[in-house]
Parts: sequence; structure tokens; C-alpha cells
Amino acid sequence: MSTTPEPGHDRSEGGLSAIVGERRHLTNVAYRLLGSLTEAEDVVQEAYARWYAMPRAQREAVESPGAWLTTVAGRICLDLLGSARVRRERYVGEWIPEPLLDRTEWISGPVSGDAADPAGRVTLDESVDMAFLVVLESMTPAERVAFILHDVFRYAFAEIAVIVGRTPVACRQLASSARRRVRAASAAEASAVPVAGRAGLVRSFKEAWEARDIEALVGLLDPGATLTADGGGLAATVVPPVEGSERIAAYILRIADIAPGLTLLERAVNGQPGLVAQRSGVTVTVAAFELTGARIARIWVIRNPEKLRPWTDR
Repeated sequence: MSTTPEPGHDRSEGGLSAIVGERRHLTNVAYRLLGSLTEAEDVVQEAYARWYAMPRAQREAVESPGAWLTTVAGRICLDLLGSARVRRERYVGEWIPEPLLDRTEWISGPVSGDAADPAGRVTLDESVDMAFLVVLESMTPAERVAFILHDVFRYAFAEIAVIVGRTPVACRQLASSARRRVRAASAAEASAVPVAGRAGLVRSFKEAWEARDIEALVGLLDPGATLTADGGGLAATVVPPVEGSERIAAYILRIADIAPGLTLLERAVNGQPGLVAQRSGVTVTVAAFELTGARIARIWVIRNPEKLRPWTDR
């Protein structure tokens, strides 16, 4: 698994344009490491602040500014991942990675990858799929950093060792352990829904919800399906996760009854077909789906308004 743009450590230009050009790459790395676009942007800003805080002579002595910035950003992310475990123990309810919108669905005309919106700098591929990001949450901080930098961005273990503070051999072992976690979580993908059918399944789910058709909803859900919701204590939602197709269908229809006036829109969420619920034009819920065996196996519902800020003005 790899993604674009290519690792910044191959760039040696020291000019201002080359330094600014690293922002897209750094944002891509930080979002995958943290699962939060907001935190990723903070990390990138901090990395640049540290770069410009150095004396000019010291900056000019850096052979590869891209490698320097990635190393600093990686170390900041590693520290944040360690503290995130403590923060999430105090988090109200379930924690789900921050959903990523596809800017091309919201903005007419050509869109630059270096637009002011940080979402426009994240490459939408399988490494930002919500199911993949959720698996990453089960890893230790060092596993996550080693795996993402090596398997997704193709950094050498010698480079990763500088960031993680371990030997290249240890980093290889960390990435291997993380890879086993991903493979175990992806065991059901042999019967995964083809790309062409994913949008159709999500559309059928939307239509069944709008029609209040509980039988249709149950038929679209895997019997062992799970719905996990993240309100962060700032928006009402179900805690703990809802399990089973019948229970999920009943819960969804209950929401439809107690929250009238919602408009469901089909939107890409982290590069995959998803749904967005709006009230009076304001996004209040984003739903991501994992589809296996021609049915819906997992639903992630994000209602925490702090995670929906990039969606609220669309």
C-alpha cells in the first residue's frame, strides 16, 4: 500500500517554494498518523514554526528540508499519539477518526491541491478509508508511525528509526506487527463489495431510511453488523455501540422519528460512499460504511461538532 505524493525526503531544494511545497506531503502523513485533520494541521504548523525558528545558516545547512520537516512532524505525531491514549480514556463515548470530505463534491470549478482548506491537501486513497483508520487506532504509537511511514509512504526503516528512536530492526518488527493487525482486520475482504456496488448499497440504505422500511434496512445489514457513534459529549448519540441488524435498523428509524427535518445526502466520506445528514443546510452527522459480503458490516456515525467543522459550511 502506498500513496501520493512521493516522500519529501527525496527533495533537496532549499528554496522557499520547495519548503512550502512540503505542506501537502506533511498533511498527508500527519492525518494518517493521527486520524484528525485538525491535529494534523496543527502538527504541520508546528513543524514549519520550528523550521523558521532556526537561524538561517542552520537552515541552509540542512541537506534535505523535506526530510527534516517530516522527521520533526513525525516526532510531534508520536508524542501526540502517546498523549492521545490518555485523552481518549477521558473522552465521552466512542472515539472515531475525524471524517474527511472530498472537496471536489462541494466546490465547483478546478480545485488546487494546495488550497487553503487542509482537506484539499489529503490524497483520498485506501489508506484514509475509515475502516483502515479504525484499525490504526488499535496500534501502539510506535507501530502506527513505523507502519504508515514504511508501508504507505515507503520510507526506509533507517529513516523511521530516527523518528521513533529505535533501531531499524526494531522498526521493521513494529511495522510487521502492525501489518498483522491490518491483515487480521481485513480477513473478510475476500467477499468485499466491488467498488461499483458500494454506492448502490449506500443509496439503498438511504432510501430505506427515508421510506421508514425496517425490513429493507435489516436486509441491507449484515446480521452481525455494528453501529458506532461519536458525539464526544457535545451531541446526543448512542453509547455503547449498537450490534445486530435488527437493533441497528430499529435505532435508525427511532432517530428518524425523534429528529425530523433531516436531509440525507450521498457524499464521499474518506474516499468511500457515505451519507451526510443536514438540518437547515448545516451538517449535523456524517456516516461512513464498511461493506462486506454485499451487505453493510460496520457503520461509523460522527456527530461531534468539533469533528464536523470542515463540513458545516459546505
